[in-house]
Amino acid sequence: MGGRLPDLPVSAALPELETALRSGRQAVLQAPPGAGKTTMVPLFLLQRELVTGRILMLEPRRIAARAAAGRMAELLETDLGKVVGYRVRGEARISGSARIEVVTEGILTRMIQTDPELTGIGCVIFDEFHERSLQADLGLALCLEIRSALRPDLQLIVMSATLDAAPVAALMGQAPVITAEGRMFPIETRWLERPLGDRRIEDETAAVIRQALAATAGDILVFLPGEAEIFRVASRLAGCGAEVLPLFGSLPFDRQRLVLQPGSDRRVVLATSIAETSLTLPGITAVIDSGLSRRARFDPGSGMSRLETVRVTRAEAEQRRGRAGRVGPGLCLRLWSKAEEGGMIAHPLPEIASADLAPLALELALWGSADLPFLTAPPPPMLSAARDLLVRLEALAEDGTITPHGRMLAAMPVHPRLAHMMVRGGGKRAARLAALLENRDLLQREGSPGADLSLRMEALQDAVRFEREHPFRVDRAARSRIQDDARRLENLAPKLSDNDFSDGALLALAYPDRIGRRREGAAPRYLLSGGKGAVLAESDDLGKAPMLVAANLDGDQREAMLRLGLAVDQAEIARIFAGQLRKSLICEWSRRSGSVVSVERVMLDKLILEERPWKDAPAPAIAAAMAQGIRDTGLDVLPWNTTSRQLAERAQWLRLHGADLPDMSSQELSDKLEDWLLPHLGNMRRLSDLARLSLVQHLQDRLGWEGRRRLDEQAPEAIHAPTGTRLAIDYSGEQPRVIVRLQEMFGTTIHPVIGPDRVPLLFELVSPAGRPVQMTADLPGFWANSYADVRRDLRGRYPRHPWPENPAEAPPTRRAKPRQGLT
Repeated sequence: MGGRLPDLPVSAALPELETALRSGRQAVLQAPPGAGKTTMVPLFLLQRELVTGRILMLEPRRIAARAAAGRMAELLETDLGKVVGYRVRGEARISGSARIEVVTEGILTRMIQTDPELTGIGCVIFDEFHERSLQADLGLALCLEIRSALRPDLQLIVMSATLDAAPVAALMGQAPVITAEGRMFPIETRWLERPLGDRRIEDETAAVIRQALAATAGDILVFLPGEAEIFRVASRLAGCGAEVLPLFGSLPFDRQRLVLQPGSDRRVVLATSIAETSLTLPGITAVIDSGLSRRARFDPGSGMSRLETVRVTRAEAEQRRGRAGRVGPGLCLRLWSKAEEGGMIAHPLPEIASADLAPLALELALWGSADLPFLTAPPPPMLSAARDLLVRLEALAEDGTITPHGRMLAAMPVHPRLAHMMVRGGGKRAARLAALLENRDLLQREGSPGADLSLRMEALQDAVRFEREHPFRVDRAARSRIQDDARRLENLAPKLSDNDFSDGALLALAYPDRIGRRREGAAPRYLLSGGKGAVLAESDDLGKAPMLVAANLDGDQREAMLRLGLAVDQAEIARIFAGQLRKSLICEWSRRSGSVVSVERVMLDKLILEERPWKDAPAPAIAAAMAQGIRDTGLDVLPWNTTSRQLAERAQWLRLHGADLPDMSSQELSDKLEDWLLPHLGNMRRLSDLARLSLVQHLQDRLGWEGRRRLDEQAPEAIHAPTGTRLAIDYSGEQPRVIVRLQEMFGTTIHPVIGPDRVPLLFELVSPAGRPVQMTADLPGFWANSYADVRRDLRGRYPRHPWPENPAEAPPTRRAKPRQGLT
């Protein structure tokens, strides 16, 4: 082994690390960005012969794994792959003699599941653990369990720049925490004078880049949330006088390597959060931080993930800022105001708290235990939803144990959905579909190519012909990457010679909960088999399909925007999922037709595949559906008349005054339809049939004989005026009320009362012409007090009607002419 290790900031902490490993075989190392921990720690372990066997170092990203391995090989003055090598998905530079192996995090899980003792591995290093990826959390939990049960000699090192080390150290059994000081040049930090507000981030970023190019020397690193923003900012920098280079995860490695090597011209690197850690970019003296990042959020209720653009945390902002002080004094320009910084949270949530947990649930089932020492436990509802999906994909049995099919899925380097599609579908097309869905879109966005995956399959097959026949451009680099992945996956998938599935049917194998049927109406809206809704842009040709499968949705709770999918034939779906179909006899209320509909349905979960009339539906089922229709439409559809309404109002009034009677409120009548009305609905199917109901009789039946007796006695329908006129009592208000001509109540000296607590009736006294004169609940008091004023006002207007001076002693009358002797 040649080469002398450089003196980097982390070097001062390495003796303490050696002591910790020799005494306890584990440590947590905190070192700020740029301290050199990624390259120095593995080489130091090798140089000091602290490890028996190979050193395995985990990196969160492929670009970081390649770069770290290359830098270590350079320091050792050896070819990459001999002493130091790397393995990432689909690529490896490693030999049997390698002592240091840098891998991406998922590869560790596969190694453990294949060989739980990690034969030949002496030390596992978790680099950049503060990013808290799901695979890193799982890898550490598995390693701790392996060391506890199988490999007490296994050395573990967790390295981080911004992690709160105490919880990790406690999880590892109070591992020693070693802190390395950084060596960073001074960095000046500037903020926007005012919040960004409605200004577009691309416009503001491009303007600040131009200002920084004029005011500084050296290269500039710009942090943006995603590829789309990177390309939009790049388009605004034409003629800026510097070379503009993109940097994101799915960028081809040869173009990523350009960014990692020194350039002859001044450069502006437009990067996602991939550049926050692990990578050293030469020549960077200024950082421009948009303050935004893009993260996946998974909703177990909808089974969908969506990318959200979110504000970075303070820890992430500090990581980004540190990139400006690696080679000399630097400048960090933050595209938010200083006042806004106080509202930023300290650290990002661990991925395990918000990710799709189906891959984790499958790994736990394969391991045989979910009781692992996680730093953050997986949320139970999300883990339960993930297991439900795996049962649907035949990976788990109903009791949660892994099936032979599940073991095959776990061995595939793709999401369990896509693995199920490849194992059940097999062949080249399944591998191509999986590769398409695992990578970024190969169709460039100009011209809105729409959501149809069949266009992507065409472009993957023959890009030249595709561009000749369609007005869209093919991203050649993305296409090449997808083709490479497809070839690799095809070699892993079983060869099924009898497979005649269409592309849409293959996709349905992966997404059985996202098979959709087009709803009625002009807009391309779909009901998915999982019960959620999906919608396409009206201009999207895929929206013409009667049935489709949605592969990519934006995760909206109610009706998600469909981003990628394929049309599928209903007969093929019925054939593929024959064992999961269920027949249902449905008798239900249809709002659209306003009637009871009786049908026999063939269902795939919530999706109706076939529907035919159910001609001999039983009367009780029809009546129950009709009751639901009444409830949905409202009780006003019943044949109410004055008598039935008054009956309900009388009973409700009396009940509110202490009587033990059934609740006759509208809400209660609606809630208890099955009790009082259902037996009388018979074979009624339409609202018009309800006219046959005898509503008064059914309400009386609800009261019972004793209730009706009490109602007639204490809350009568009417009273009689002294003249004999029947006065209907209105119970709809707070106080029962009657309307009567004033003259008909002459001679009344005791005010009428009703109810068990003798409530005075409210009299609305009207003139001979029927106009309101007075409201009173005290007729004797009215005669004695207000009547004189009423008499004075009205006797001239109605001279042919009696207006006696003493109405309490006058005879009541309905006649227009006064009786003899009255004036």
